[in-house]
Amino acid sequence: MLAQDFLRTSVRANAPSSTSLEQTLARLAPKANPGVLRLAARALNCADPGAERLAVIDFSLPSTERRLWVFDLRQPRLMFREWVSHGKNSGDAMATLFSNVPESYQSSIGLFRTKNSYVGSNGYSLRLEGLEPGVNDNAFDRAIVMHGADYVSQEFIERTGRIGRSHGCPAVRTEVAVPLINSIRDNQYLFTYYPDQRWLNNSAFLRCPNSSERLALND
Repeated sequence: MLAQDFLRTSVRANAPSSTSLEQTLARLAPKANPGVLRLAARALNCADPGAERLAVIDFSLPSTERRLWVFDLRQPRLMFREWVSHGKNSGDAMATLFSNVPESYQSSIGLFRTKNSYVGSNGYSLRLEGLEPGVNDNAFDRAIVMHGADYVSQEFIERTGRIGRSHGCPAVRTEVAVPLINSIRDNQYLFTYYPDQRWLNNSAFLRCPNSSERLALND
């Protein structure tokens, strides 16, 4: 099955709660790819249907587009729609290569759980825990974190035709880094998408059988 077909068909059998979440996300972010939002809803419903916040990155879009959405699921409302960087070895304006390998300087896809915020070499930052074995579970050890960067800006796009690239981190505009990070820190979720066929076919979060068999992520 091709990736675009997977987007259209793979989540039609979602549980009602996932379907409701999918509809909410689509209503709040009408310019986002509805297939990506369906997958994000399914992954979150599998991992933690009680989550309060969800961030979604669509890495199939060029970095010149605002491809990061942050949702408040309790209100519900769209909190942010922002530019976000990819790793310098993932591609130029378009990301096409993804990795779980240290020092690859590539971004990772899949479902992440957010951890604590801290102040480091990139300023205010958010640690991320990759939840998918072999796909993104080295993210914490790779120091893949969300942070602000001055190369994520309209001015940079106008000068270079793309936003700047990171060492694999999802960097955002410096002006929004603090409130955005605060909105999703401490055990919320980030879903990053790219039409990688192997991941689409094998991710446990995209093929969670039903609510009674959800992965025990809090053990």
